[in-house]
Formats: sequence, structure tokens, C-alpha cells
Amino acid sequence: MATTVAKLIVLSFAISHLIVTVGLTVDPAALLRLGVDGLLSVDPYDVEKASLDFGKLSRAQPPLAVLHPASEEDIARLVKAAYKSAHGLTVSARGHGHSINGQAQASNGVVIEMTGYSGMVPQVSEREQYVDVWGGMLWIDLLKSTLEYGLAPKSWTDYLYLSVGGTISNAGISGQAFHHGPQISNVYELDVITGKGETLRCSEKENQDLFHGVLGGLGQFGIITRARIALEPAPKRVRWIRVLYSSFTAFTGDQEYLISLHGQKFDYVEGFVIVDEGLINNWRSSFFSPRNPVKISSLGSDGGVLYCLEITKNYHESTADTVDQEVEYLLKKLNFIPTSVFSTDLPYVDFLDRVHKAELKLRSKNLWNVPHPWLNLFVPKSRIGDFDKGVFKGILGNNKTSGPILIYPMNKNKWDRRSSAVTPDEDVFYLVAFLRSALDDGEETRILEYLTNQNRQILRFCDDAGIKVKQYLPHYTTRQEWMEHFGDKWELFSQRKMEFDPRFILASGQRIFELSSPIKLHGYE
Repeated sequence: MATTVAKLIVLSFAISHLIVTVGLTVDPAALLRLGVDGLLSVDPYDVEKASLDFGKLSRAQPPLAVLHPASEEDIARLVKAAYKSAHGLTVSARGHGHSINGQAQASNGVVIEMTGYSGMVPQVSEREQYVDVWGGMLWIDLLKSTLEYGLAPKSWTDYLYLSVGGTISNAGISGQAFHHGPQISNVYELDVITGKGETLRCSEKENQDLFHGVLGGLGQFGIITRARIALEPAPKRVRWIRVLYSSFTAFTGDQEYLISLHGQKFDYVEGFVIVDEGLINNWRSSFFSPRNPVKISSLGSDGGVLYCLEITKNYHESTADTVDQEVEYLLKKLNFIPTSVFSTDLPYVDFLDRVHKAELKLRSKNLWNVPHPWLNLFVPKSRIGDFDKGVFKGILGNNKTSGPILIYPMNKNKWDRRSSAVTPDEDVFYLVAFLRSALDDGEETRILEYLTNQNRQILRFCDDAGIKVKQYLPHYTTRQEWMEHFGDKWELFSQRKMEFDPRFILASGQRIFELSSPIKLHGYE
């Protein structure tokens, strides 16, 4: 008892100190009365960590505290206290901290560290092929759990060290999305704590409006504590192939053909753009031998740009004898540079976790914990050629870059219109992802200011050219921009906010409904 009282005294002092020093107007008693079983921390390390994210582009005022929950009830108590508070307390759920623009920050509130709780063990239904999982669990840990039953989720992101709730709050996309849809199209059921502190179960049959709102809802309507994810039998191995193109028209034509197939087809379709001579033998380009480097100039590239198609075929031991014939049959239909086929074979888990291996290499060179001015766009198929000319061959030119530029198409009919996620209004659209890192290595084209300005140029070009792109992992600073982003979904999105989070408690870092004081961006507003 004495220890508990001591903790409360320390917490009260720390919060009161924050109120005095940064001018916040929150009653500390609202936090002290929570009675949570977990840890409500004001440790400087915790609050500093919660004020930053992977992007390292914004630094918010530190939160009042960080909750490390011991149960779903801890989260509900916190949100309910915020809902009843008269002081504008906000709450943000944080997964693995991979937001880019401070979306999981809570300057005037409490950040919930969702990944720290391990009390909910994944429950796999082998017969119905689904898994119930804690919203803060990382996809890599979920994969390890389901593989024990010979099962795996259908849809992925390229990087597995992200939380289930985090990707479901956006969409969750990778090279399987053309076939299975994004991760939000593979969710059967959710447990959600709304902005009123209510814990609700939702699905296609129960609390449908909340269910569809939370999927791709950017955390605005509730905190996902449990998700029921669709599974399928896990393949054992993957044939991973890369081919190169000098013609953008041939490249996109082949990608669009591959995602239109029914029956025999590849299991994964992605691609990337190579505008930098050095990149072709770097980062994800593990296929190319350092002793035999590939040069853009030697492949007749169009405008100094090459395009790489990545495709895979999954298989089991029982189908190992036929995988070569299937791959050969599908490749015969494509129009890549004949001498540019690179192929490898590896376990399914190794393929899914491929980016983590790249991460470890970057960490070893101190190139991981740097600013990441990423820009992710959905580009309508009808304008992807104009985008290529204006951006890949125009704005980017032949500059040295510092990270991959992904490009691959998806089928809109694999996305549920009822979700909150926003895509272009065409049957096929492309993800174009500029996943670059800001480096202080003397190259002007790789510093943060240059890359940030280049992102603005890209968005301005699309606007001037009438290319109706939609941001994925969106970030805007005005209400008008958010309204334009959601388009005809804005009215429903706003209605759902008023129903499930009427006091604007949740995910204030997204800055959609109540813009907070300006966040400092490396010295400028």
C-alpha cells in the first residue's frame, strides 16, 4: 500500500510539474483516479520516446504520461476518464512507433504503448482459419504463432515489425493486395474501445458502422484491442523473381496484365523505379552480385530510368516439381529485357521478413534512425504515364537517392467501399511510395530539406496536372485538405466521429478534427 501511495505522489508531482512548465490544463486527479493495473509512466525516457516516431520529422510536446496497459480494461478506464474530463485530455494508441508525421503523438494527453502488453495469447481456429490477436501485437509475432498450425494471414505489409492495430487503422498493403485485398479486407471482427470509453465488439453483423469506420479509420473512432484475422494454409517456399524494363509502358502493361489474371498467376506483384545508378546494386537489390554490377546505361534505359518488376510464386514440397513450369509459362507472357531475369528460392518466412534483414544492415551503418520524409501516393491508372514523365523522369531526374521508390497496381474491387480508406475512383490504381531517408553525407539531394521540398514539388505537379492522387498514410495540416482527401466520404467520416468520439479524444496527432498548436519541424513551423 505504501508503495502505491508513493507512486501516486511521484506521478502527481510529475504531472503537476508538466502543467507548470509547458502550460497544459489537465487535472492530474483525472489520471490518479484511474486505478489501472498497468504502469502509468512519467519516466523521461518514456515520454520522450512517445513524442517522436520513425519519421523523425516532428517533435510534439511530451505527453503527460505513457500507459503500459496490463489489460483491455486499463485502456477503457483511461479513455473513459478522458471522456469525462473537462480539461481536453487526449489519448493516442501507439504501436511500434512507425508513424511518419506524429500521428501517434498526444501532446496534451496520454500515449498508450500497445505493443508492451502480452496478456492476450493469439487464439487460432484451424477449422475456420482465423486468429484472434491483441491489437498491439506485431505481425512478425502473429506469423510465428499461426505457423505453428501451418497457417498464415493472407495479406501483408512489406515490413512485419508493425502492429496489427496500426496497419488496420490505415489499410495494410503489399504485393498480395491485388489478389487478397489490403489487410482491412481480411478482418472478420474487432473489439474496439470508442472515444466514450465503451468496449464494443463489431463485425459485418454487429455494430457494422463502427466496424467499417475503424477499418482504415486512422484511429479516429476507437482503439483496436482485438482483431480476428483471416488465415490460409501457409506455403513452405517462395520462388522470388526480378526482371528489368527500360520501357515504362511495357512495365505497367505487364503489371496490369498480371493483376488481371484468374486461376494460374503469381502470388505477389510489386515493382520499383531505379533512377539512381547506385541503387540498382543496393538496399533491396540483393539479387545482383557485387562482383558483377548491373549498370543502368548498359540496359538502354528510357530517360535514365529503369523499372524492376518483383514477382513470386509460392509452393509446397508437393508442388515443387511443377513450380518451374508455372513460372516459365507466366514469364513467357511478359515483355521485360530478356537478359535481366534474376531468380532465387527461399523459405516463405524469409521472404515475408526480407525488409527486416535490410533494416539490420542499415542499423549496422547507423542509417536506420534518421529522418524518413516518406511520401505514399495512390495514383489512378489513367494518369500513371503522366506521373512517370513528370516525376520519375522529370522532378527526380537522375539524382542520387537514399531509399527505394516502389510502384505497383491494385484492383479497386478488392477494397470495401464501406471502410474509411480512400482510393482513386478507378478500377485499377497504383501505389507509388517514395521511401527515402534523409542522410547527412554531403550529397545535397539526400538532405531532409531537399527531400521535403521535392515531396512538395511532386504533390504540386499532381495538382497542376490534374492527377487526382490520394495520399496513403495521409498527412494534412488544414481541415479543407482533409475534406478534399476524403471527398464524398467526408460527411460519413464526420458523422462517425461525432457518434464514436464526440469529444475528439482519440488520435489527435492525425490533426483531422481539432488541430493542436503548431508542431515544430526541425526549427521551422
